[in-house]
Amino acid sequence: MMLSIGRLTKRYDSHTLFDLTDFSLEGATAYVLTGVNGAGKSTLLRVLAGLAPAEAQDVQFEGRSVSLSPYPALLRRSIVYVHQHPIMFSTSVADNIAYGLKARGESHAAIKQAVHEAMSWAGVRHLADNNPATLSGGEKQRVALARAKVLHPRLLLLDEPTANLDGAAREQVIALIPTLIHAGSSVVMACHDRDLINLPEVQRMKLRDGKLEMK
Repeated sequence: MMLSIGRLTKRYDSHTLFDLTDFSLEGATAYVLTGVNGAGKSTLLRVLAGLAPAEAQDVQFEGRSVSLSPYPALLRRSIVYVHQHPIMFSTSVADNIAYGLKARGESHAAIKQAVHEAMSWAGVRHLADNNPATLSGGEKQRVALARAKVLHPRLLLLDEPTANLDGAAREQVIALIPTLIHAGSSVVMACHDRDLINLPEVQRMKLRDGKLEMK
């Protein structure tokens, strides 16, 4: 078991958005998280990424007891969240992908090699020197995935990764997902995309009325 939480509750004043018991994620596994708009899909991802507060009991990550608040360095290094509309710095594509590695203090040589490999993986090497403001939605999403992949996350949280993308861009993004699993990451995708939901060996989770149903 990679991540398990005995109980996870998110409240807004008197309203309980979700109250989950025995939540768990396996290693190197793909999950899709579905539910109606407003069910709490994005909020759940943000809670797991340490970007939103929640009440959590008995949190275990790869056999170690941890807390979600304050969010520990172990989880910050292991869990990466990719927003539906990724924020890009006004530098170059290559610099955006390198950002997390620079923040970790990796060597220049290691960063250069990792960024080169990630750009090749995502099919964006030809955009290395471009300003991200010039990219299409699909290109930005692939750059965001490359920026996440270079960090070798144990858990990758994707919020609507194919939303608002056209057919070709969707297919390019969808094709990258299985390779992340094969590299050892677990992936949770909040989405409505039937092609993502129907990817081989993807486990389905549905948020309904504040509870999580496994399908």
